Amino acid sequence: MNKRQQRTPKEGAKNKRSAREEIILHMFRDFPNTQFTLKYLASVSGGASKEGRRETFEILSRLFDEGIVEECSREKYRLSQQHRPLYEGVASMTQSGAVYVEVEGQEEDIFVNPRNTANALDGDRVEVAVIHRGRNGKFEGEVTRILERCHKPYVGVAEVGAHQIFVRADSRRMPMDIYLSKRAYPDVRDGEKVVVRIVDWQPGSKSPVGELVERLGIAGNNDTEMHAILAEYELPYRFEPEIEEAAKAIDGSITAREIASRRDFRQVVTFTVDPADAKDFDDALSVRKVRDGVWEIGVHIADVTHYVKPHSVLDDEAVERGTSVYLVDRTVPMLPERLSNELCSLRPNETSLCFSAVFTMNENLEILDEWFGRTVIHSDRRFTYAEAQEVIETGRGDYAEEILTLNRLAQAMRAQRFKNGAIAFEREEVKFKLDESGKPLGVYFKEQKESNQMIEEFMLLANRRVAEFCAHRRNDKGRAVPRTMVFRVHDSPSEEKLDRFRQFILRFGHIFKASKGRAVAREMNKLLKQVKGSTEENAVTTMAVRSMAKAYYSTDNIGHYGLAFPYYTHFTSPIRRYPDMMVHRLLAHYLEGGKSVPKDPVEELCVRASEREVIAAEAERASIKYKMVEFMKEHIGEEFDGHVSGLTEWGIYVELDETHIEGMSFLRDIPGDFFLFDEQQYEVIGRSTGIKLTLGSPVRIRVKRADLQKRQLDFELLLPGLPNRRSGSSDDRSRGKGKGKVSDKGPGPKVSHSSRRRGR
Repeated sequence: MNKRQQRTPKEGAKNKRSAREEIILHMFRDFPNTQFTLKYLASVSGGASKEGRRETFEILSRLFDEGIVEECSREKYRLSQQHRPLYEGVASMTQSGAVYVEVEGQEEDIFVNPRNTANALDGDRVEVAVIHRGRNGKFEGEVTRILERCHKPYVGVAEVGAHQIFVRADSRRMPMDIYLSKRAYPDVRDGEKVVVRIVDWQPGSKSPVGELVERLGIAGNNDTEMHAILAEYELPYRFEPEIEEAAKAIDGSITAREIASRRDFRQVVTFTVDPADAKDFDDALSVRKVRDGVWEIGVHIADVTHYVKPHSVLDDEAVERGTSVYLVDRTVPMLPERLSNELCSLRPNETSLCFSAVFTMNENLEILDEWFGRTVIHSDRRFTYAEAQEVIETGRGDYAEEILTLNRLAQAMRAQRFKNGAIAFEREEVKFKLDESGKPLGVYFKEQKESNQMIEEFMLLANRRVAEFCAHRRNDKGRAVPRTMVFRVHDSPSEEKLDRFRQFILRFGHIFKASKGRAVAREMNKLLKQVKGSTEENAVTTMAVRSMAKAYYSTDNIGHYGLAFPYYTHFTSPIRRYPDMMVHRLLAHYLEGGKSVPKDPVEELCVRASEREVIAAEAERASIKYKMVEFMKEHIGEEFDGHVSGLTEWGIYVELDETHIEGMSFLRDIPGDFFLFDEQQYEVIGRSTGIKLTLGSPVRIRVKRADLQKRQLDFELLLPGLPNRRSGSSDDRSRGKGKGKVSDKGPGPKVSHSSRRRGR
């Protein structure tokens, strides 16, 4: 606990205190900012008789002499300044302007009323004094000092007046408008989306003062809004000229000497399988029959580290970005396109340099031999997933024997993996059909077919075996000696999360008995199979995913619970993930007989990569949410079926059954009854009607509002037996004939960008 200061009397003195004195001390500590009269303290500590008041006065005099309390005015006392508990923590601002201070080591955040924030902003490191402690043990405080300002940027819309500019921030964590000097920025236009950074906020001023960082364009334009999302998460959307120049300067020629130093696979059948709209092909598979029932399978990965040297400007940029970012309509690459789409893209009919994992295996999935090293390949064919799937389904087409062999082995590996305890999560991934301007015309779901599974299983195999190889070396006595390695780790779920999950699925009549170990995975797979195709499938799968721990990168291996692998890493996507580049370098080092590298620098990079991965995922979700709101803007006033996907004290989240689009229905807006949130039972109850809503409850809604700037959808709950307000005439488009159908419409749609998340 990062507690700055809390002086308490010596234990000896404490032991001698009377019951009345202990009660008075508790009053001061629980309400450190409150002034108490002598009479009140006497009454709550044993009685305000003449004798009680005399005893209380003596206690207060003693506490005053000890410096524990101070006299504010005649017969009014409070805890002295030096004895008020002070904490250091990070401020998290809410839409109302209130702040919660997260203190390391303390379970509950400290609540700070908007009038007591001392102009603290979201992300600031602050010192906070506790001024009240409720019966539930929760603290309320006031910010006494701002220790360190958070200088993160804010994205918002400029409102240009005659003499000043105010920026209305998109973020709910910045409820105040930000002031910009019109004299300093005369070219900023009204309605323009801008990025600003706060430089000052004087006491007594209603608005913080900002400086202009970047002008993005007019709000509502697709490019502007996508750039705004990237700016919000401090993700770059272009490369600096020096980075582009460094990429252009790379010699892409492949010399005879380079080929001679590598294992040559150019005469072996090799192909790529990717989404139809993919531009970078960073993995390929080769297949060669060794003898009846025995196959040599090559997993060939673009040799990015051949071109990107450690500590070069390109490497530093890759460290900074950590990962490629996949928004709805575009990819923001980790490396310049010269690398990602040219030098390191395994395009058909071209010679390419790879780092490969090659396995000789039989039909029983026994790995008879394995080899890791640098290779040269020549891709014979580029398949889309749909094309490979057609070969699998019909048994005809280019390289049919090779694809059917790979798929047969992959499906066997997949079955074996689930038998070993891997969890079979298959949540539908939302995609959009977009017109040329980026406007969403329709919503659909990405299907995982056998062609996708075929590629996934061989990527998993390569990742697993590389991790096993690098994790240890054999010493002269044949003992395994640990080596520094980048692992992709995933812990088992916590008991607390599993308890919440059990309570949730019980509402659908499902029982989950397992509590630890691989039994949880077996029970989870059984449940997921039971709900397949049911109305609650998506809700149960979503909550199942939420009950799991998050995977991350680390040099400390704890295994990968979700995949049921004792060793696992990321080797197969160095174009788009920096940890894969780290793994390539470590693998090359150990193949050359190198000793284990120092652990701490590698761990620092693992931590950073995990952080960048989280930020990228949040930006990706923000872009999906924006397109969902943009899509539903065309359906205001229409009715849809959905189910409750989340509950808070202020509202109900509803996910639409057909599109998985989520919106909020505020409790205060539900007509005909007063609804309350029961946190313990995790349900919302109508005080008069007794109507109960909990996670998974089927509901019908009307789309009420679509706020693009806040990326927020407001729904009106249409509950049976309660009056329902119709939306205003300007917004009331249609009731959708009561079917809740959302159709794809518009000519010539293009498909939103497909993310390439392989190898988990």
